[in-house]
Amino acid sequence: MRCACLALVVIGPLLVSGHARAQTYDPRYPVCMQIYGQIGYFDCRYTSLQQCKYLAVGRSAACIENPYFAQKPPATPRSRRAD
Repeated sequence: MRCACLALVVIGPLLVSGHARAQTYDPRYPVCMQIYGQIGYFDCRYTSLQQCKYLAVGRSAACIENPYFAQKPPATPRSRRAD
C-alpha cells in the first residue's frame, strides 16, 4: 500500500500536467514558413525569403523573418601589436 501511494505521488503530477510544447522557431535559420490549417505550425529551415516563397507556392502558407535567428556578431579585425 505504501509503495502504491508513493508511486501515485511521483507519477500523479506527470499524468495531470499538460502537454509540453516544442520550440516554435529554430534559431539556426533566418526565415520561417508559417503553414496554416487545422494544425498550423512554423517550418524554420530556409536561408532566404526567396527560397521560402518559392517552396510556399500553392500552399496555405506565409514566409516570415525568424525573430529568434541567432545572428553571428560581425568579425572585428585584429589589430597588430607594435613591438
